[in-house]
Amino acid sequence: MTAAMVVSLAACGNAGDTTTTTTDNTTTDTTTDTTTTTDTTTTDTTSENAPSGEVVGDNTVKVWVADAVVDFTRSQIENFKSANPEYADFDFLVEAVGEGDAASNMITDVTAGADIFGFAQDQLARLVAAGAIEEVAPDNVSALSTQNDAGAVAAAKVGDTFYAYPMTSDNGYFLYYDKSVISDPSTLEGIIADCEAAGKNFYMDLTGWYQVAFFFGTGCQMTYDSDDSGNFTAANVDYDSDKGLVALKEMIELASSSAFQPGSGAGTAVDYAAIVDGTWDAATVKDFLGDNYACAKLPTFTGSDGNTYQMSGFGGFKLLGVKPQTDEAKLACCDALALYLTSEDVQLARYNEVGWGPSNINAQNSDAVKADEALSALAEQLAFTIPQGQYPGDYWSRAEALAGDVQDAFKTADDATLKEALATFQADLESYAK
Repeated sequence: MTAAMVVSLAACGNAGDTTTTTTDNTTTDTTTDTTTTTDTTTTDTTSENAPSGEVVGDNTVKVWVADAVVDFTRSQIENFKSANPEYADFDFLVEAVGEGDAASNMITDVTAGADIFGFAQDQLARLVAAGAIEEVAPDNVSALSTQNDAGAVAAAKVGDTFYAYPMTSDNGYFLYYDKSVISDPSTLEGIIADCEAAGKNFYMDLTGWYQVAFFFGTGCQMTYDSDDSGNFTAANVDYDSDKGLVALKEMIELASSSAFQPGSGAGTAVDYAAIVDGTWDAATVKDFLGDNYACAKLPTFTGSDGNTYQMSGFGGFKLLGVKPQTDEAKLACCDALALYLTSEDVQLARYNEVGWGPSNINAQNSDAVKADEALSALAEQLAFTIPQGQYPGDYWSRAEALAGDVQDAFKTADDATLKEALATFQADLESYAK
């Protein structure tokens, strides 16, 4: 499934017919700062007045990061300079450009773009196609592949080639639950039974970003290929299948429960003992559940075919990329800095300062991060997810319509009707790439 995904990873934003999905308080770039405000203060006064977008000197390494981590990045670069005197001849210019805009800006003008830039994982294939990102230095590949979690590693590659440095694993959804009500959060059937017995609600959104938890969980795929301009050229969908029917029937079974409530926003949820949500709502859920607050990966479910499936979903990651360089010495400096800024110590320091969830396995297992129950649950869930690529805008509205049918007309439908609905759904999804 990962192999199928990487060919479809493309940009969200302005290229082609694209729309990112809105998921309550989040989008596909929920944890990114999409501001394009530029702060051109440098760690060395040599480049202090260089305006954003201007090509700077060959000895200047320009770094784009989200506004929230500009000061943090500057301080870490000072540490990098102290630890690596061989790069003393380079100046470092840090600018605030959010992960949601970095790829588009790089592709628009690679020459004037940053030498090192943070971006959301669904931008990777577009950057590779445009020649705006360099392969990871061979000497760094082993560290990246062994020190980061599987989801982040997959997100940083196209095919078998590393093109980026994993920086975070902190965008996705998992289970919050009331441990005084839910006796075992490992199975969907058990969670629903406990909620029904207690007269409590179970919240889950069944629209596009969330419904893939069922379809991907049963082994279905839904990815899109695109050309260099971001236009969708092919859809790789097999929802019209036995495994698609299992997923659809499980969604219907969930929606038929007296405990089920559609939605994933903890701020508007009421009287719940379980909710599928993300880290952005951790404080809200904790306030609501109090001492009974608990988190876990998404549960398994037993399908209509008698098999057990682990719920999946989309995963989101922040990555650092390095621009192709003509100067080998500068390229070496950029690779060394990118590796440093995504290292265990820096990821942990970044978590402590701004709360970004690390992709580094050791950082995830640190006392500080493990004490963050939401991040720990998300880290476990991301091992079962697929890095989100780019999807046509029409997909999200069509998936919302399917969710509406699941919660209404499909509740009394027979298998033949459901199979017909899946065939129509798949044909519609395929049509968006024609």
